[in-house]
Order: sequence, then C-alpha cells, then structure tokens
Amino acid sequence: MPIFLVYLTTPGGAYVSYTLIIAEKPSAAERIAKALDENGKPEVYEENGVRYYKATRDKTKLVIVPAIGHLFSVSQKGGGWTYPVFNVEWVATYRVNKRASNTKHFIDLISKLAKDADSFISATDFDIEGSQIAYNILKYACGTESLSKAKRMKFSALTKDELVNAYYSLSQTLDWGLIEAGRARHEIDWIYGINLSRALMTSLKNVAGKYHTLSTGRVQGPTLSFIARREREIKSFVPKPYWTISAQAEINGGLYVLQYEKGKILTKSEAEKVVEECSGQVGIITDVSSSERTLSPPPPFDISSLQSEAYSLFGYTPSRTMAIAERLYLAALISYPRTGSQKFPPSIDLLSILRQLREHERYTRIVECILSRGKLSPTEGKKEDPAHPPIHPTGTLPEEKLSPEEEKLFDLIVRRFLAVFGPPSIRESIKVTIAVSSHIFHLRGMKTKVAGWQEAYEPYVRTEEIEIPPVREGEQVKIVNVNLEEKYTAPPPRYNPNSLLKLMEANQIGTKATRADIIETLYERRYITGRQIEITDLGLSVINVLSAYCPRVLSVDLTRELEEAMNQIESQKKTRQEVIVDAIEKLTPILEDFKRKEKEIGEALREALFKIQQKQFSLGKCPLCGGELKIIRSRKSRKRFVGCLNYWSGTCNFSAPLPQAGILEPTGKTCPNCGFPTLLVRRPRRRPQELCVNWQKCQGAK
Repeated sequence: MPIFLVYLTTPGGAYVSYTLIIAEKPSAAERIAKALDENGKPEVYEENGVRYYKATRDKTKLVIVPAIGHLFSVSQKGGGWTYPVFNVEWVATYRVNKRASNTKHFIDLISKLAKDADSFISATDFDIEGSQIAYNILKYACGTESLSKAKRMKFSALTKDELVNAYYSLSQTLDWGLIEAGRARHEIDWIYGINLSRALMTSLKNVAGKYHTLSTGRVQGPTLSFIARREREIKSFVPKPYWTISAQAEINGGLYVLQYEKGKILTKSEAEKVVEECSGQVGIITDVSSSERTLSPPPPFDISSLQSEAYSLFGYTPSRTMAIAERLYLAALISYPRTGSQKFPPSIDLLSILRQLREHERYTRIVECILSRGKLSPTEGKKEDPAHPPIHPTGTLPEEKLSPEEEKLFDLIVRRFLAVFGPPSIRESIKVTIAVSSHIFHLRGMKTKVAGWQEAYEPYVRTEEIEIPPVREGEQVKIVNVNLEEKYTAPPPRYNPNSLLKLMEANQIGTKATRADIIETLYERRYITGRQIEITDLGLSVINVLSAYCPRVLSVDLTRELEEAMNQIESQKKTRQEVIVDAIEKLTPILEDFKRKEKEIGEALREALFKIQQKQFSLGKCPLCGGELKIIRSRKSRKRFVGCLNYWSGTCNFSAPLPQAGILEPTGKTCPNCGFPTLLVRRPRRRPQELCVNWQKCQGAK
C-alpha cells in the first residue's frame, strides 16, 4: 500500500508549499536529504517502490525525489520504419524500452509531487547528462512552467558539507549551455544511429527478404574502422628475422648479463661473426658513467587516466572502472568521477581531506609525513574542467565493507591523491661499457636514490631495481659465454579496451563519459571480441561495405566536427538548432548515396553474412569419418544439435545435442582428450564456456 505525504497538509487539508529537489539516483537522493535536513533525519516515504524524503532547512520544507537515470528518451515522431527520418520527440523511456518499465513509477511520483511544489531544484550530476536528465523531468514530468521556477545545485561530491554549501550557493537558473548541448547530442546521435542502421538493414532486407540486426553510428563507425585498419595491418604484416646478442660475464665473483651495443643485427652471418670473435675472450671496462633522473609526482586522476591506470594494474575495462567509480561516488567516498580536470581549485579543502584520511590507519604514516612538510603544493596536470575538480577522496571513510574491486579502486585513488603532495623521486642509472675484442657490450644498473612520492604510491609504482657490482675503468671481466638469439619483427599490437579509449580521446571522438560505452556497444553488437581486440567477421563485413559504398560514414573528421559544434553549444557560441540543422545537412547526402546504392550494398551484405553463417555453422572435421561437422537445427523441434554431414550418405551417424540458450561460436580448436572440435557458448552475464561437441562421451568432459 503506498505511503502518502500526510505531513505536507494543514489540518484543513490545504497543501503547504515546498521545494521539490530532483536527484539523479535513489542513493544520491538519500544523501542529499540527510545532508539538507537540519537534524540529519529526513522522513522517508515510499510509493510503488520509489523512496522519497521530506527535510526541513531554515523553515523551508524540502521534498527530495530521485530519478533513475534518463526517464525520457529520443524517439521517432510518427510511425513508419524507413529512412531518412529527422522528426524526433522526447517520450517517457518506458514507452520505447520495455526493460525500463520501472521508470514509469518514478515519472508518476515526480508528476504527482510537482503539482504542489512552488519551486524546484535540479540536484542531478553537474554535467551534460545530469543537466539533461533534470531538464527533461522538469519539462515533461513537472510541466513546462516549472523551468522558470527551477534553480541549480552544483556539487562535486556527495558529502554533507559539499551538499549544504551547494544548497546555499544555488544558481538562480538552470545550466542552459549544458542542457542544450545534451539535447543536441542525444538528438544527433539518435538521428545518425537510426538512419544509418536502418539504411544497412533495409538494404539487406530488400535483397535477402528478411531483416538482420545491424547497426552503426556517429562514433561507433569510426571507432570500428580503427580496429579494422589495425586488423589489416596485422594480417598484411610480414615478419622479418633479426638477431640479438648477449653475453654472460664474471665480475667480482658474480655472473652478469651484458647486452651487445647493437640491439638488432639484420644478418645471421654478422651475428655469428660477433659471437665467434667474443667467445672465450676477456673484456676490459672502458667507461663507467652514471646519471640521475628526477621524476615529478604524477598529476591527480581525471577519468581517462584513472581508467588507464586501473586497466594496467587490475585489468579493469574502462566501463568497469567507470561503474566502480560511480559506486564510490554515490557512497560519498570520492569526488565526481566523470571529470577531465587535473587541477585542484582553491575551493577544495585539501588539508581537511588529509586530516580525515589520517584517521585511516592504512594512510596515517603517509599523511603525517605530508603534513610535516608544511605548505601543501599538489602536482597538477595540463587538463582543466571548469565543472569539476580531479578525482580525489572526500576524506569520508567507508561506512560499510567495500567489495574487493571497490577496495582496490578506492585505495588507488587515495594513494594517487597522497602521491601528488610528495617530493620528486630520484632515480640513478649506471652504464658500464666493456670492450670485448673490437666489440662493445654494456652492463646497466638502475636504482632509486630518493623514493619521494613513490613511497605514497608504492604498491602501484612500476620501477625496476637492477643491482650491479662496484667496478672501475681498466678492470678485466671474463666472458663466460656469448648467446645468439634469432627473433622476428612483430606486427603492431592489437588494441585493448584501454588503448582504444586513448585512441578515441586522441582523435577527439566521443566524450569522456561515452567512450567506454561505445566500446561496450561494439562488443554487444558482436563486432569485436576478446581483451586483445579482434574484429569479428560481422564487424569486418559492415566496415568493408561502408568503406566501399559510404566511406563518409566512417570519417573521423565528420565526427570530430560534430563534437566541436556540440562543445560550442555548451559555451553558447552556437545554438542547438543550428548544430542539428548542420548535422542533418551533412547526413542527408550520405543517406541519398545509400539509397542510390541500396541494391549493391544489400548484395554485398548478403554475401558477407552468408559466408559468416557458413563459417559459424561449420565446426571442422569429424574424427570418426573425416566428414564435416555442422551445427544443424531440427525442422521438427527447432532444437539445434551437431551432426556429421556424412549421415546423409549413410557412412556416419555421429550427432550430439547442444545447449539451446546462448550464442555458439566455433573455436577452431580440437578437444585434447577426444579430438572432436570445441565451441564457445556465450550467455548474457556469464563467462564464455568452452565445450567439446562430443561432451556426452568425452572423458575430459566428465
């Protein structure tokens, strides 16, 4: 049974006016309510599973209600399934996304509470998405008239002090630059995505007679094109041999490895000559030199550097890091994570944060060391974000036990914050030059002379300490053996989620908040696979067709131009309408070109998909008869199974059932126990399972 706001009525039944505060998520609403209520104990109510709160501050009644992300989405205005389509409207998300049915309860509650509110506050995240979320709620759930009565809370952390300060420092109007930029971004992305995806699917349907889900978009296309280009570079790479030489030398009773001065030798004969001339010889130390290098502390984290570091240290994908950081932010443990800043504004009370962190025994010694040095001078990077400071701990300590991944990321963020206050680190490198016959070898050492900031960042510092013995010029060293190793030049490395995100950032496509999601979309569309990213046959087919018939779709320049235009909306140098009209003008000739070449595009897609399906259904040779094993679907039961094609000739009767749920992918490998092919079973939210197709009889599968 729903609980109603009985405390908002007078004895006569008339409503007392109040301010309706809109938060982005339920956990944020709770923190805002607790921070703003004078007693820290807001009253809690619930209706249809949605909690909301009453608080009082300075005799003003506040009602704090949450959203759950985007409650309204872009949709096609009018019916039809064709392209081009440029008429859009904003509708309740539950109307266009069945999985978002719970958003209806939030919209209904907000609409109900808005009727008796005399003012409104947007308290969503202070960024494009947050501003857009609040604007849509105010306009479509609360009514257009609410926009003129709305103010803006701006905060970068969900701590009590920050939220109270934000409440007393309200912007008197909404953040229209961010709102208009957000509306434009959503509408342009929808227009590009829906038109290009429909163009692909319509081309195929007109030729093949049925739909196959295909998609591309303004950022998705160029990003996939990067991966396809790298795949071609790898496939066309021709390895070339080269040789490296190292020697083992006895120095002061110990054995040490020397490296030949030429890193690569391009001919085997030259390499063998060096080995022959140096083997069994005595070397002479001709020079001992050392140099020091000062390493400044790293800048504080912005979202890109946090994602990069978490991937390098923990293997977390950018989207996973973002999700963990979001949870830490909602728990008030760290500042807002979607920031591009590496500079602390004067408003951040760094001393207070350090004093709070000192209460955590893990950081006590490091903090005391920082405070003992007097003036706080954090290292800063070049990037600046006027909306939010760098990612940093708030000083609040966890109230509940963190999950292992939350604990890791929280510790990383805290230690990075502490490291920026540290003194420089000093590293010494030593190079010993040794002449052997007419050849030169080197012995190199490396050590840390002053740990500096690395002491605070210690678990996450990747430095190598290489000890070498004390030596002098003129000393002789005995060459124990000389090693020759043949190697081959390597192709360019595959992108991983982290390096791909960096490439997108370098090319200025996508935003700091959306790049990780774009990469995840490519995985979900089955265009790419693996941690070391490989483009799938499907992804390559889409890119090949677009490259041949509509290369402008894949243009980084086009995407970058649109990004710059949307940034100009944010700074109010351009209007939303100007940018949308310009975007449509750029897209229209692409779609017209698509229409003209629809048949050729459809034929190319049909041929590519046919080859993919044949490849997907073919598992390899049958170990029993040498025939071809294929994935077959029964006409009667519609169930899939694996069978040998020699069944039809009567020479083999092998068949085996297969899982009916999930996507099946041949691995190209055979089972080490029985020799039958294996395949991968991919199910949503589960790890891929490798399965022997002979699993019923295979001893290894028992």
